[in-house]
Amino acid sequence: MEKYLTKTWVVAVLCTVCCMLWGSAIPMIKLGYAEMQIEDIDVMAQILSAGIRFFIAGVLTVIIGSVSSRRFIYPTSLACAFRVVKLSCLQTIIQYVFFYIALANIDGVKASILDGVSVFIALFVSALIFRMEKLTALKVVGSIVGFIGVFLININTQSVGSFFEFSLFGEGFIILSTIGYACSSVFIKRYSVYDDTTMLSGWQFMFGGAVMAVIGVIFGGRLKVFSLKAALIILYLAFVSAVAYTIWARLLKYNPVSKVAVFGFLTPILGSVFSMLILGETSILSLKGIASLLLVSGGIVLVNQKTKE
Repeated sequence: MEKYLTKTWVVAVLCTVCCMLWGSAIPMIKLGYAEMQIEDIDVMAQILSAGIRFFIAGVLTVIIGSVSSRRFIYPTSLACAFRVVKLSCLQTIIQYVFFYIALANIDGVKASILDGVSVFIALFVSALIFRMEKLTALKVVGSIVGFIGVFLININTQSVGSFFEFSLFGEGFIILSTIGYACSSVFIKRYSVYDDTTMLSGWQFMFGGAVMAVIGVIFGGRLKVFSLKAALIILYLAFVSAVAYTIWARLLKYNPVSKVAVFGFLTPILGSVFSMLILGETSILSLKGIASLLLVSGGIVLVNQKTKE
């Protein structure tokens, strides 16, 4: 398995599949809100729907992992269970509580692009905190170029009194979400030494999903409408999480964090395209949107360049 999953072309293909799935999730979440009549201010209903999605994703992941390994996968020790809980707090609870709230307050194109910041954060956390990577000049330059693209999409040209458009519950929460995701990528890499990555993904999804659902219900979250269409959307989103994170975690196990994480820049690009096709959001077609995506794309090229020691 390691022999094939370390090949660059295999990593590129599998990462692209993951990013296509994640990119399609952004407009589908919006459609789910509309179908279940979840309003922008109904935060607890958003968290409840997210909890249901991720609990189902966890069940699917455990089933996939158990069938492929021909045994039931579960945390086999207290230390392993503790690692699952820590990973769940970062990868599911922190990341998606903030992400779901933010998505109700900004459009899908902007959410897709801002979410690309997680790639840079993962590189810095891996290099500067955990010393898993060498932070080269090209990686720093690539990060700067990417951040310019992120900030550019926030320029509000129609506002007279403000140069940057920024809100805590929109753009701010997306940034907090990306920090949780970036840290979780590094922790998956570390924990893969001790535990099966599919087991980690599945059980952290179930734990995080259960916690989010309970929080949503306790604080008044309710799904006013739960139709067949809503159920299919939630099942699709659960499938996206189960498949994409299972593949992504396995790639992180056998490759440097930077080699895998840098492909995450494909997610905002593909997410913008899916938002245009599914939701009819056309901001990606503006000069500002196109320039932002080009800058973010330039970041992936620079960060992925190899330099001589």
